[in-house]
Amino acid sequence: MYIIGFPLLLGPLVTLHELGHYLVGRWFGVKAEAFSVGFGKEIAGFTDRQGTRWKLSALPLGGYVQFKGDMNPASIPNPDEIERASAEERDGSFHHAALWKRALIVFAGPATNVLVTLAILVSFFMMFGKPVTVDPSQVNVVTRFAEDSVARDAGMKIGDRLISIDGQTVASFEDIRDQVMMHPGKAVDMRVERGNETVEIPVTIADIREEDRFGNVSRIGRIGIYSSEITTEPVGIVEASKLSVIQTGKLLDMMVTGIKQIVVGDRSVKELGGPVTIGKFAGEQLSLGALAFFNLAALISLNLAFINLLPIPALDGGHLAFYAAEAVRRKPLGPRSTEVAYRAGVAVVLALMVFVTFIDIAKLPFFGD
Repeated sequence: MYIIGFPLLLGPLVTLHELGHYLVGRWFGVKAEAFSVGFGKEIAGFTDRQGTRWKLSALPLGGYVQFKGDMNPASIPNPDEIERASAEERDGSFHHAALWKRALIVFAGPATNVLVTLAILVSFFMMFGKPVTVDPSQVNVVTRFAEDSVARDAGMKIGDRLISIDGQTVASFEDIRDQVMMHPGKAVDMRVERGNETVEIPVTIADIREEDRFGNVSRIGRIGIYSSEITTEPVGIVEASKLSVIQTGKLLDMMVTGIKQIVVGDRSVKELGGPVTIGKFAGEQLSLGALAFFNLAALISLNLAFINLLPIPALDGGHLAFYAAEAVRRKPLGPRSTEVAYRAGVAVVLALMVFVTFIDIAKLPFFGD
């Protein structure tokens, strides 16, 4: 499952990312020299009428689109060659397209990954409906406590209605879970309605380590309360689309929160995952069935969009940062500064890849904790 799951997950997601670049580029009249599914040596391929070489390459871990004028698949420009290009070379060249067109072509890759996430979530909401409380009058009302409950120990009582956490309103029990789960060990003020009065209860969220059936350990926050029964309600495509946007926003907020916590030391860097971890999770979720696998695909697709939009040269976000500077300066950055920035960007990306891969390997069972 690991061997099948990894390429089955990343291959289509990266290919769709590159297809986003390709389709918008072709829409704006930019010519593509190559579109590769995978990296490395070409195994099979063909050249279409527009001169694009479509190929399947040896390493099925992604892919790339190389537009006319690109020095390489990463679309790193050579300012000197751009300036010296003839009229024929400029025709259909990516680097000679209008600035706004180049920006949209670059942005189209991450945007496609976001659309993939939205499409998967919309289909889930259409299939399963949205969660709703069976008795609307009992929304966020505490009906019982877990065996170990920090909320009960802090003074919360059965019948209390939780209305806000640290001043942020919680409209549903799902909102409570979202605000608690990512903050293990955090001290918060919870406001509850108790009869005709409002009570402030300081609670330190429990730091829980949960292990799944595959032995993966997750560090999450819990306060140990249960509310009224939840059921599901069918939704149409319009409401499903709205819910998918909201859910995507929540997933993005979780990613940003997790990264911030790692940076400030609230979480261990061991919680980072690279190719080995992705491959492990892909195989595990594939073994659980299509729904679990597509759920992971939605999360990884959003991760790809987020990572690619980071303002690091050699990533899509780095290209967009250069275009923003070009828009402000009314001319591209100089050859020397461009070269230095891209070299530094590539070094950062490679260093990060090596770092997370070492973390992945260290987490393998035969290395211990």
